Amino acid sequence: MADAPSGQRQTASVAELSKRAREVLRHVVEAYVETGEPVGSRALTRKIAETLSPATVRNIMADLQDLGLLYSPHTSAGRLPTDAGLKLFVNGLLEVGNISEEERESIEARCATAGRSVTEALEQATTLLSGLSRCAGLVMSPKTEHPLKHIEFVNLGPGRALVVTVTQSGHVENRVIDTPIGMPPSALVEATNYLNARLSGRTFEEARRLILEDLKLKRAELNDLTARVIESGLATWAGEPGSALIVRGQARLLEDITAIEDLERVRILFDALERGESFVRLLELANIASGVQIFIGADNPLFANTGCSMVVAPFRDSRERILGAIGVIGPTRLNYARIIPLVDYTARTIGRMVG
Repeated sequence: MADAPSGQRQTASVAELSKRAREVLRHVVEAYVETGEPVGSRALTRKIAETLSPATVRNIMADLQDLGLLYSPHTSAGRLPTDAGLKLFVNGLLEVGNISEEERESIEARCATAGRSVTEALEQATTLLSGLSRCAGLVMSPKTEHPLKHIEFVNLGPGRALVVTVTQSGHVENRVIDTPIGMPPSALVEATNYLNARLSGRTFEEARRLILEDLKLKRAELNDLTARVIESGLATWAGEPGSALIVRGQARLLEDITAIEDLERVRILFDALERGESFVRLLELANIASGVQIFIGADNPLFANTGCSMVVAPFRDSRERILGAIGVIGPTRLNYARIIPLVDYTARTIGRMVG
């Protein structure tokens, strides 16, 4: 996709456009979403219900270009929407569709947490959303702040153990940790008993601070191996960022690649996905909103040079507290009418299942 021109004056609102201008913009965007190719005035005259001459359509397209809503990638008369034009279309002209009953059932099945941890359910939902939208799917889930109920260390063999935590709300999380070689099974039992005596009713962060202080001051009567197991278990949570980012289906971003410059843009996006921090901040911004948010191209510095957009929605528990956010990333010519309801329904379903 060629670069849209920068430095345009502030774009118009939908209300400021004439009925004809709105119709032309809508058809240009719909053609772009379908083919990715510029559309010319003659092709538009065959799509528009009102009888207009190619010359009239050309004039309207020129006006829309002056407003920063369309641009011409080549010297031909064909036009493409700018990021601003796409945003105006999505916010004011888009007719959002409905998802099928089959898709609803698939989403609900993938979001179900029965017999799985919340993380596993979120991974399944993100993978499904990636497949349904043919985009990369991503979800941000904050570390649990629910009071803890139980923790247990399970031996997995020499040098490894599974740490299982259960919150008072019933959420289960698993982590694998390294343990000292030759450690007796009794050390895991001792670590389990020690932690359960101190964490019940506290959030993990509260319990972690208390236990680390306890170990530092050597008030606990623990042998060295048990203390090392406890510190390793605490580190698996303490080392995580405030929010966990899960990404699935990155390869789908390569499906529309047609030029070397497009490949470079997607590589930049892959690097950003790998780092994760920028996406977590962007998803946290989306959490402020009450519904689906759309970030198109230059809307955010993260997408400014990638030709990509993100559609994202927060998910909430039964008390309307935000638990995280889920969405998709794809080329700016996303099928927004289809993807917006997919993201919205998935976020609502996750909220019901894990909240």
